[in-house]
Amino acid sequence: MSRATTIDLTDVDVFVRGEHPEMFAQLRALHPVYENVGADGSRFYALTTYDDVLWAYRNHEIFGSSRGAILGGSFGSTEDSAAGQMMVATDLPRHRMLKQAIQPAMSAVVAARVREQVRRLLDRAIERAMTAGGCDFATEIATELPAGALMVIMGIGHGEAHELIGLTRKMVGFRDEVFVDTGGDVRLRLAWLQAQIFEFLADVLAERRRSPRDDLASMLLTAEVNGRRMREEEILYNCMNVAVGGNETSSYTACTGLLALMENPAQYDLLLRTPAALDTALNEVLRYSSTNAYVQRVARRDVQVRGTLIRAGESVTLWNFSANRDEKQFPDAARFDVMRTPNRHLTYGAGLHRCVGAPIAQAELSLLFERLLATGTPLRPAGTARRLRSNFILGITHLPVEIG
Repeated sequence: MSRATTIDLTDVDVFVRGEHPEMFAQLRALHPVYENVGADGSRFYALTTYDDVLWAYRNHEIFGSSRGAILGGSFGSTEDSAAGQMMVATDLPRHRMLKQAIQPAMSAVVAARVREQVRRLLDRAIERAMTAGGCDFATEIATELPAGALMVIMGIGHGEAHELIGLTRKMVGFRDEVFVDTGGDVRLRLAWLQAQIFEFLADVLAERRRSPRDDLASMLLTAEVNGRRMREEEILYNCMNVAVGGNETSSYTACTGLLALMENPAQYDLLLRTPAALDTALNEVLRYSSTNAYVQRVARRDVQVRGTLIRAGESVTLWNFSANRDEKQFPDAARFDVMRTPNRHLTYGAGLHRCVGAPIAQAELSLLFERLLATGTPLRPAGTARRLRSNFILGITHLPVEIG
């Protein structure tokens, strides 16, 4: 594929307009290993087929994570300031050590507590929406998923959870005028937004030092990595990682999944008649949504991929969204099918960096759709859905619905 195709994966407007499925279909068919030279001056390779993305995830000795998961690096540098400190921006052996420190806060016991907290929040939110005859699902119901998770994992109150969600939404939506003033230097904006999150989390850490609890911050304050206590900056980065990852994935997947059901009423009716198919349907929601559109890797040595030479040190992006729409793996991949099986989607990643919070996200989403199906009636669109201005997180920021 020549660059005359004008495909630029950094063009967020393509994603906002919903044109990205066709764009990735072209790349998979004509140039599955694509050298993207962006209008913003960036240059990176994009892997777009299911087989290549899965292969790259599994070969972490070739494709490292130390540059960070998101294109663009950090303020003042193409490298991520979290490199070697945040779990998603580390390689072995440090990655394994950080994972061992964080994983207890994501255990099955914690997931059960999260499910119970989310259940209480959802019951109230859905009841309010039904009484009112509708709501903005994106802001009044979906955000209760990460709120409940943060209340348990971070040991904070409901109001504090929504405050933190608001902060992480601004950072991920740093190019979206719904969340931030998009004027001025984008790197300064990102640095300021990250500083706000760190300030919030630093207050939590200070409180846990005075009064430890059974939560992530308390665990990390006493955790040892390679025989040493974690530095405050490391703890802040990893708490932020959990907060951002848990917020953006579950709530935005909930919105995209509900929109898919409303746009495919026959599938919605089928699921209402067959609630036992929820687990299968949930995997289809995850595949179809692919909320975390890509992750960045860095080539640790020269490597040939389908005849394309990628040099050591070059950035490589693994496009989960494209892999999950690959017709060779998912027949009729563009169709939303709640009975699709098998469904080995890559929404949570794979291999060493498979999402550590996947069991909690699964519990949250399962509970949400259980509750929606239990109403016995489909929700209906009451206005136009609005997409987040991002090519990294594919979310919906406004989803008006009618109920009853």
